[in-house]
Amino acid sequence: MPDLTRRRALTAAAAVAATASAATLAAHAASAADHHQPGSPGSFDEVYKGRRIQGRPASGGGHHHEHGGGYAVFVDGVQLHLMQNADGTWISVVSHYDPVADPRAAARAAVDELQGAPLLPFPAN
Repeated sequence: MPDLTRRRALTAAAAVAATASAATLAAHAASAADHHQPGSPGSFDEVYKGRRIQGRPASGGGHHHEHGGGYAVFVDGVQLHLMQNADGTWISVVSHYDPVADPRAAARAAVDELQGAPLLPFPAN
């Protein structure tokens, strides 16, 4: 077996450091790009009963506390405030007592409940 030389030791140390740095950077980039909770829903953009509903992971630049698990939903461009329950279901300020499986279903339930009325902006503190 060859003896460990300074060159081999430095090469091995550099390789380990480069691998660790690459792994750290990849993990940081993944968490920055997808900072919402694991398993959270993806984005959607559709027209439901003549109303445009959109949902996407929130950028976090809004309110002091986010109940929607880092997820934002809009009905005709107005934010529909959501909250994710401990059991994983979702409710909104419009359909607060009718939990649904995901934010898209919450947006659809809000459109159903609004019955054509506009969604008014929810006042922030």
